[in-house]
Order: sequence, then structure tokens, then C-alpha cells
Amino acid sequence: MKHTVLILMSFALFNSCNTKKTITDFNTYPTPVNENLWIQYTKDATLFKLWSPKAEEVILRLYKDGQNSTVFSYYNLTKEHQGIWQTKVNGDLNGMYYTYQVKINDSWLDETPGIYAKAVGVNGNRAMVLDMETTNLKGWQKDTSPTLNKYNEAIIYELHVRDMTIHSQSGSSLPGTYLGLVEADTKGPNGVATGIDHLKELGITHVHLLPTLDHYSIDETNLDTPQFNWGYDPNNYNAPEGSFSTDPFNAEVRIKEFKQMVKNFHDNGIGVILDVAYNHTGKTEESNFNQEVPGYYYRHWEDGSYSDAAACGNETASERAMMRKFIIESVLHWTKEYHIDGFRFDLMGIHDIETMNKIGEAVLEINPDALLYGEGWTASDSPLPEEKRALKKHMQQLPKFAAFNDDLRDGLKGSVFEDESLGFVSGAKNTQESIKFGIVGAIQHPQIDYEEVNYSNAPWTLEPWQSINYVSCHDNHTLFDKLKISKPDATLNELIAMDKLANAIVLTSQGTPFLHAGSEMLRTKNGEHNSYNLPDSINQINWNWKNDNKEVFDYYKNLIKLRKEHPAFYMATSNQVREHLKFQTANNNLVSFTLEGNANDDNWKNILVIYNASNEKLNYKIDGVWQKAVSGSTFDFQGLQILKDSIEVPALSMYIAFQN
Repeated sequence: MKHTVLILMSFALFNSCNTKKTITDFNTYPTPVNENLWIQYTKDATLFKLWSPKAEEVILRLYKDGQNSTVFSYYNLTKEHQGIWQTKVNGDLNGMYYTYQVKINDSWLDETPGIYAKAVGVNGNRAMVLDMETTNLKGWQKDTSPTLNKYNEAIIYELHVRDMTIHSQSGSSLPGTYLGLVEADTKGPNGVATGIDHLKELGITHVHLLPTLDHYSIDETNLDTPQFNWGYDPNNYNAPEGSFSTDPFNAEVRIKEFKQMVKNFHDNGIGVILDVAYNHTGKTEESNFNQEVPGYYYRHWEDGSYSDAAACGNETASERAMMRKFIIESVLHWTKEYHIDGFRFDLMGIHDIETMNKIGEAVLEINPDALLYGEGWTASDSPLPEEKRALKKHMQQLPKFAAFNDDLRDGLKGSVFEDESLGFVSGAKNTQESIKFGIVGAIQHPQIDYEEVNYSNAPWTLEPWQSINYVSCHDNHTLFDKLKISKPDATLNELIAMDKLANAIVLTSQGTPFLHAGSEMLRTKNGEHNSYNLPDSINQINWNWKNDNKEVFDYYKNLIKLRKEHPAFYMATSNQVREHLKFQTANNNLVSFTLEGNANDDNWKNILVIYNASNEKLNYKIDGVWQKAVSGSTFDFQGLQILKDSIEVPALSMYIAFQN
């Protein structure tokens, strides 16, 4: 309690300062950007460092465990150059826990594990000195990431670690954990494959894990009590979340199990993407950043108040040298130490363009196949000038990144902010240009009327893969729930047809496709649109859905197979798309296009794709002789049926024909 009072006092002092002067002071702080601020362990000694240019004293405390034990010993750090405090402790400290405490303005702030902590104990309150080599698995040095010839070869599947295995019929022996997610041979109702075997059967190439970095919400000391949170409340950015491990009290267990999860995915040809929220912290005054350098790592308004473009209480200042250094080194830590295959940046529009480009260069130098993408918007206004923000409309200045295409998302199913809003698949009018915009991957294409696109009146990508094409994700309603809420009179069969058509469009478009976990089996959250802290009963994948909706699952599986086998659906460059993709028809209920001239070396010479969003079957005129590949739920990859003169396209469905 005493520390809390001191923190509040110190922040009252901070906020009562002349704010413009304070922010100018931040820009004049010494910035040792080339200094190694991670602890440096050897068996003989450990070097501890902390950057805190305004500190008057810094203490290091050592503990024998991560929770209850009293101080084993403590050391005063010495102030060195450029605001760095350090001390070397002799002896082998492997397995010893530690904290720092900083004194500013005669007030001691809270103990902190340090923002560069790699290993943390229960609830992330204390860091551990750890020989990271000892956490490597057998064969870890030979572990390799999946390779991609083209970015949009990837088929991304967004999941929450707990959701996939926590259901009583998931068949997992370790439900809700890293290890449970990659447990082989798990079965659900009627023997359906679950967990990683389900993902292999479906055919996706990458899993996107909702935040699995250490976060505040879950009390790791009380995991027998069911708890849930998406994890967008970051605590320690460089250590895995403990609630997904089998023992959150031992700092090294979560690290080993996280690595085991990654290796199992890699051994099965699946990449691992981390969802990261460097744009804000889960707490503000009490955050680890503010216990080291109060105020520095955050943006503020002119009155001294925290700005809040994240709508979570604060936003970080990526443009400041030491915050930029921290973010870049943190993503490199995950790339090198954990062999992570990419990052999804939460509210990427809060970050500045220069920092994001530096992140891209650094990550891709280590892993050229890494996928980098984010939300190209903010949740609220920011002091960062708009022209410097990593927004969707600035993606042409971010050539190594992709962004979520909300133009296509809401064009397909209706606005996520209006329950009754309809989209192309559910009967809306005048959405066809938004659909076409998504099909080409948000590039410049001569056949698109950009004035009619949902939110963008101009192309915003340089290349088609920069558009993350999706119709649903963890945010807002699931696809099936959105369709059901917005079309209350639709029959179940109609809702299923709309669902299938929506992701058929995603998976046959030129952008990088992204699927929300469970959409392939009509996932529902019982109509809840914001399930970030709701119980497992709302968030879990119910494996009965796979059994009950086998035909839907098979349709998604075949869509993925079709995309993988036909590179015409993932052309690498905008020039290729403009050359080979020609729109044929576009109106309220119908969009059709051809992929011509063996696009992207496809073995089909010409491909005709028809999206029929009407409730009536459609007679579609054709010239020449074609072969049927997809009609309704039927896939014929050999094209045994010959087509002449016209095609009968079933209601609410995609049809594909080809010429060899």
C-alpha cells in the first residue's frame, strides 16, 4: 500500500509539471540505443542493467522463488553512462529470482522484474535468472520455419490457446495449455480429429495465436478456478503467459513448453504467428515501464494526461528512441529464441511508420519467411501526427507489412458496428465494388470504382499480399452469429450457404487469407460480440460443431486445397493481377471474374469464378468450352463435366470453371 501511495504521489508530481517542458525533457533524455540492457548470465557472474536516467537510486533484490520468499540478498546498482544503472553479481545465479526498485524524487516506486525480463515467475511479478540454453529441446537447433515462395501462399488461422482444447470433448489430456494444443491423436465426438490434427486436416499453413505474452488478467496462482481473457493487457512482453503452462510457478516451465508447442507446429509444417500489443500496456501508472522511467514510454496530451488511442487507458510512444529499441529487440527475441514465424500488431496505426519499417527489416533479416501484419487503424485519436501513423491508408509506405482489409470484411457481411447491417452475401445492395476491391488485394485495378468502396476511396496496397482478407476474427460477432442476427428470417440452410460463400470469396481472392478459428464449423458465441473476458462456455470450440457440420468443414477443407493447388489465386505482384484478372460481371447479387493465361504458372489456362449472392439459381452465359471444378458444395478437381453455352449456378454459392 505504501508503494501505491508513493507511485500516485510521484505521478501527481509528474502531471503537475509544465507538460510541454516535461515532454521536451523526454526528448533530451540520454538514449543508449546500442547498449545491451538484457541481463547477461554466465555460470561465473550475472550482469544486471537498467536504464533510468532520472533515478536517484536503484536496488536489485534476489529471491529464492517467484512469489512468497523474503529477500535473499540485495545490491545497489551503480550509475554508469547515459542513464544506465548496473551491477555484476558473482556466482552461478541460474534459477534465482530478482526484482529492481527505482527511487525518483525521493520516492521509491514499485518493485519490477524489469522490462527486459525473459523469464518470470507466477503472475509475472519477479524475473528469473535463467540459462536460456537449458530450455532448448532436443533438435531445437535444427528446428525450421515453414518456407513461403509468396506471402499470400499463407493461409492464417487465428486461435486462442485455451479455446481449442478446453471443451470437455476435445480429447486433450492437457486442456487449455501450450502442450494440449499440439497433442497428437486427440479425438472429439464420433472420432473427429481435434487440436493440431484438426488443423492439419483442414490444411491451414499458419496459426495466429491471440496474445500469449505474459498478461495481467489471469491469476496464475488460482488456475483451478476457470478464468478467461484474450490477453490484450500486456505485463511482461518477453516471457510467455504462465496460465497456458503446466506450472506457472516455475519460470522455466512455460518457456520450455512454449518452445515445445512451436516445434510441434513446425514439425507438422505449420508456422506460428504471435499477436502482440506493443501499442499499450495493461496497466498505466503501475506498469513496469513506469516503474523504471515514469512517463517516458507513453504519449501524453498537452495537459499532461495520458493519450489513449488504444482505448485501454494509455498508448506507447514508439517514436521515442528507447521505446523503439525495446519493441525491435523484443520481436527479435521472439524470432530468435522461440523461432516465431511472424507477428500481428494490435492497433498498428498507433505505431509510427519509421519504427514499423525498422521492425520489418530486422525480423526479415533473421527469418525471410516471417509474416508481418496488423490492424491499420487506431481506437481513438493520438498525439502522433496522422501522416506518421502506420495506418491502412499508409501501407504503400510499409512495403514489408500487410494490413487487415475491413473494406472486404464489412462488404461481405455488413458493418461490425451495426447488428442489422447486411453485406454482399446477406443481400445488401451496392457492395460489389468493395468485394472487387478485396478480390484484387486492395491494389490499383482499372476495373474498380474506388469511390464506391466501403471505407477507402483509393487503393492502399502496393502488392496484393498486403491485404489480409477476412470476414471474421476474435473481435465482434462470429461470422455465423453476425449472419443470424442480421438475417433473422433466414433458414439454417440459407445461413450456412452465406457462411460458405463469404469465406469462399476470402479464399479465392488475391490477398492473404485469414480465418477465425471455428468458422469452418459454424462457430457461435451465442450472439456475444465482445467475449474478451467471458467464460469458456462462450469462447470454447465445441467439438460437437465439427461432427454436426461435417459438410461445412469439408467445404472449407476443399477451399483450402483448391487455393493451395492453384497459384492463380495468389499472384505475387499487382502487375500480375492487373494482367491476368479480368472482371466480367458485377451487380448487387453477382460478381464474376476470369484468371487468364495460366496466371502465376497455374496449370489451368483460364479460370472463371462466379459468386452468386442471390437466393435464386442463376443461368450464366459462357463462350467456348469449360470444365466444372466447383458448384455449390461439390468439388471436382479433375473437371470431368464439360460445360458449353451456359452454366447453372446454385443460389448463394460460388461456382468455378476452368479451361486447360
